[in-house]
Amino acid sequence: MPLWKVYHPTGAFSAADKQQLAENITNVYAGVPIPRFYAVVIYEEVEPGNCFVGGVRNDKFVRFKVDQIARTLPGPIIREWWMRTLDEVIAPFVKERGFDWEISIDETPFDLWSLQGELPPPFESIAEKRWVAENKASPYTYQEKLPAGHFLLTPGVTG
Repeated sequence: MPLWKVYHPTGAFSAADKQQLAENITNVYAGVPIPRFYAVVIYEEVEPGNCFVGGVRNDKFVRFKVDQIARTLPGPIIREWWMRTLDEVIAPFVKERGFDWEISIDETPFDLWSLQGELPPPFESIAEKRWVAENKASPYTYQEKLPAGHFLLTPGVTG
């Protein structure tokens, strides 16, 4: 699950802006693909005079704090690509409106997470494909933890 906390000046975003940004964020993750319902966006308004950057009041600052649990980013090239991708998603809402901003990602261990009491199924498993299609968490069997599609159990055998 990616949990996005967006700390922003009061009135910085309209209800339509918040809806659109949440949809854009969700669409990026759905392209991985992960279930759309994994994406959670929470907006926190910061009243004027309550944000300081470098000890200086900044009423035009937006902070994106992201907790990623469903996936981890393997290696520096993928990490850079992902950060640039997310910057493109948020740019119309911050850069193009004259805000200062920053974004950071924490990666929480996958095994320390549940949804509606269900542990999330493995990536690309039969169960995860079902969760994507149903857009909700549901119980799954041990067999559904297997990879979706064709797979071989013998190393070196390709067909």
